[in-house]
Amino acid sequence: MEYTQLGRTGLKVSRLCLGTMNFGPVTTEDDSFAIMDHAHELGINFFDTADVYGWKKGEGITENIIGRWFAQGGGRREKTVIATKLYGPMGDWPNEGRLSALHIRRACDASLKRMQTDHIDLYQAHHVDRDTPFEEFWEAMDILKQQGKILYVGSSNFAGWHIAKAQEEARRRGTVGLVSEQSHYNLIVRAAELEVIPAAEDYGLGLIPWSPLAGGLLGGVLRKIDKGRSASETIVKELDRHRDKIERYEAFCDELGEDPANVGLAWLLHQRAVTAPIIGPRTLEQLDGTVKALEVTLDEKALARLDEIFPGFKTAPEEYAW
Repeated sequence: MEYTQLGRTGLKVSRLCLGTMNFGPVTTEDDSFAIMDHAHELGINFFDTADVYGWKKGEGITENIIGRWFAQGGGRREKTVIATKLYGPMGDWPNEGRLSALHIRRACDASLKRMQTDHIDLYQAHHVDRDTPFEEFWEAMDILKQQGKILYVGSSNFAGWHIAKAQEEARRRGTVGLVSEQSHYNLIVRAAELEVIPAAEDYGLGLIPWSPLAGGLLGGVLRKIDKGRSASETIVKELDRHRDKIERYEAFCDELGEDPANVGLAWLLHQRAVTAPIIGPRTLEQLDGTVKALEVTLDEKALARLDEIFPGFKTAPEEYAW
């Protein structure tokens, strides 16, 4: 396993982050335990979750699964850099969601209880809250830090200017501020290149891409359909939009002699500011497959070819101005 530092921090994390969104709704608890144990065997120390995962409001199903896994001992908690997120509604009453100081305090305590741990390594805002000023956000997070309940703060789905506002308020307060941004980023979805990635680089944030394989479009979807595998209605609709590119992409992966999923992950690992793409294996076999992406090396010619198939963006404002 390869490791890198998370943004400008001294924290070392694996170059692949284990996403746990499938734990509970798709993957059974026993299988989730097996995947997490095997992730450690492979050297993956960076796990990502969220209080809303499990998709039953207020139950925190996935965090509870992780907590029961931690409770088995054997160094499981000590070996894991655990990242979780807050923002989504955890109930129907006012202040049971978003980023008010009240909800941040309650959400953190609830996540700690569910995961049976005394601290969260990386606590992330799952979305920007336009109704809560960053002064309030940072005051609440700073208190959690002082209490030892969280170590680092990250963002998710922030625009570049949200990152700038958050960091300038943190600078005014004399605190570290954000250390990471979790963004939707892959070969197909590249809007983060306009302003999010430049902001992350300038402020020293590590970029953690979610949906690195575009929901499966970059994972060899045409091959799987040819073999009789069914595809969801959403995938079929997206495939219709991008079929020409996907056909060219899978043909190029054949030229490289590599699995499309591994090429998609390897491309992200070659991008500036990227710390670790989030992988979301449903089975042990899928986990073993994704780790092979670390062995894929893409030279300048290969990277240029991928840019031809999936054109990206220049940094703003050069993308749309002189």
